Amino acid sequence: MAENNAYQNALAQYDKAVAHLKLKRGIAEYLRYPKRELTVNFPVKLDGGDVKIFTGYRVHHSTTLGPTKGGIRFHHDVTLDEVRALAMWMTWKCSLMGLPYGGAKGGVIVDPKTLSANELETLTRRYATEISILMNPKGDVPAPDVGTTPQIMAWIMDTYSMHQGFSLPAVVTGKPVEIGGSLGRIEATGRGVMFAAREAMKQINLPIENATVAVQGFGNVGSIAARAAHEMEMKVVAVTDVSGGVYNPNGLDIPALIGRFNDNRSVVGFPSADSISNDELLALKVDVLIPAALENQITSANASAVKCRVLAEGANGPTTPEADDILNDKGIFIIPDILCNGGGVVVSYLEWVQDLQSFFWEEDEINKQLERHVVNAFKRVLGEAQQRNIDNRTAAQVLAIRRVAEALMIRGIYP
Repeated sequence: MAENNAYQNALAQYDKAVAHLKLKRGIAEYLRYPKRELTVNFPVKLDGGDVKIFTGYRVHHSTTLGPTKGGIRFHHDVTLDEVRALAMWMTWKCSLMGLPYGGAKGGVIVDPKTLSANELETLTRRYATEISILMNPKGDVPAPDVGTTPQIMAWIMDTYSMHQGFSLPAVVTGKPVEIGGSLGRIEATGRGVMFAAREAMKQINLPIENATVAVQGFGNVGSIAARAAHEMEMKVVAVTDVSGGVYNPNGLDIPALIGRFNDNRSVVGFPSADSISNDELLALKVDVLIPAALENQITSANASAVKCRVLAEGANGPTTPEADDILNDKGIFIIPDILCNGGGVVVSYLEWVQDLQSFFWEEDEINKQLERHVVNAFKRVLGEAQQRNIDNRTAAQVLAIRRVAEALMIRGIYP
């Protein structure tokens, strides 16, 4: 197995979890496969007049619990196997969080930073048109992911609505509030990460005040998690982004760092801090390490160097199965991705519900629901891990897979 193949890693995690469940062989086999996969190759007219062909994907893993839910990624390294893995993880994440969703994911092979605003809009609208044969408010509801934004979700919603002849804000989540987005959605994933981290710290009797934190990735998830940690009076000592990183053992001024990042799109060069690389950040001796970038960041090659007490997975699939074994042997408390970053899809669900009923809630109510879902899921995972004497990731997947499998058995196999 290639350790850096996200789909093979997702299948390995699945097989490990299924070994603890008494599923019929056909059910266990069925849930290993995506329900449907769409590959689209489409032209985009660039500002200079040239036409460039782009490739995109939309994968539905499961529709057993309800409509498929999952983000759209614009990144130059997108692959079909990566999208398959992310769709599968979304199925388990939605199931674990108790949501009436199956998992999906989408992506386009593109570096959005190389496109003008006009080219990005044109690409987005054309991709939305191509995948609209799968997308709809009751069947498949996309959301933002790496390289996509609320504005991109707005273009997708508008494109879909233009084809239908009337506005359908519920077709995507993560939209701007002005067109049906939910208060608290932008912050939801990062906030959820810190709710989960707080629960883990309580579990291992690690004081929250002045606890040290390192954050890999300073996009939407990482920056919000860092800000939440700062507000909880934890000490964020290191942050990296795609260009490099900064380190101060006495703690970074996170509000000022976020301001600099918003101005310069990088944390590099922040005053009163030393430079640090991604590899160095992952090896820091800190209380909480938050990988919030891409998958396959902690592998068998570097897991032995990880020295945190709590690993809070803000990203999807940041830790490979081989690395899991090493970290668990070291006694590191892993909060698995489908639990740790599930806050985003919880508030996406709340946004979808608000759009469907055209009735919106205050942010305090949203945040209470977010915290309740994350804390309850954390307790269920911890209980399952202790009862079965298994690691947290396997426990989370056992719970998630069992719910989907039970629903599948009740529904039956059509026809």
